[in-house]
Formats: sequence, structure tokens, C-alpha cells
Amino acid sequence: MILSSEATMTGDLFEVDKRLSLKPVVDFNTYLRAAFGDGRCSCGRCVASQGDETGYEHQHSFDFDGQASHRRFANTAGSDVLLALKKAWLSYTKVELETSGNLALDSVKEFVEPQLHKRLLPLLLASGLVKDIDGDLQIQAQVAA
Repeated sequence: MILSSEATMTGDLFEVDKRLSLKPVVDFNTYLRAAFGDGRCSCGRCVASQGDETGYEHQHSFDFDGQASHRRFANTAGSDVLLALKKAWLSYTKVELETSGNLALDSVKEFVEPQLHKRLLPLLLASGLVKDIDGDLQIQAQVAA
């Protein structure tokens, strides 16, 4: 059976990128999903300040689609996020992630499930892995080391 070029192009539209099913990519999406717990942060500092995070270097509580969430500190240190991200990046792109300079957030979003995009930047910033400097996300050397 010979397919026309139109039929071939239509078939390509429905192909799923097989790189999205690679274990490190799936693991990163699972990690991103589990990085936040339900409800506002209840750490001692947040309880004492009655949830006022003024002066915090990194955000503790978040709002995702009207749901209050908090970052799970025990497994979301910058080094933990970097390790998970590096594995997924290498698996998806077949090149090592540069651990200095700017992080290409759009490239990371290529292997992050669309419903998790809203969690990605808050985790990267709150973990201290990246810092927003004039709109550029710069990987922080002390975390990357």
C-alpha cells in the first residue's frame, strides 16, 4: 500500500514522541507531581508568622488552580531537583544539561506533562536551583556543584 504525502503527514500528527515514555522522563514528571503537598505550609516558621512569607528567600506555599499547596522540603532541595532534571534532560535530549548559565525553560517543558507546567517554575525557583535575573532563569552554581 502506498501512502500519499498527505496521509503520511496526517499520520505524523498523531505519533507520540517515544522519548516521553523514557524512565527518567516519566520519573521527573512523577517527581514534579509529588513535589507539592496539599494545603498551606505548616512548618514552624510559617505557623509562627501565620502564613506571612514576607522576607522568605524562597516561597513555601503556592496556589495551583485555586488549590493551596506547599513544597515538600524533604525531597525538593535544589540538589534533588537538579539530579532529577539532569537525568530527564539527558534521556530526552541525549546531551548533558549545562549546570551554569541560563536554563531553557521551554526546552524543559517539552518533556514535562502539560498539566504540570504550572508547577515547574515554582519548584525550580523555590528549591533555589534557579534564580530569575531580569527574566532569565540562571542555574545557581552552589546548587549545581
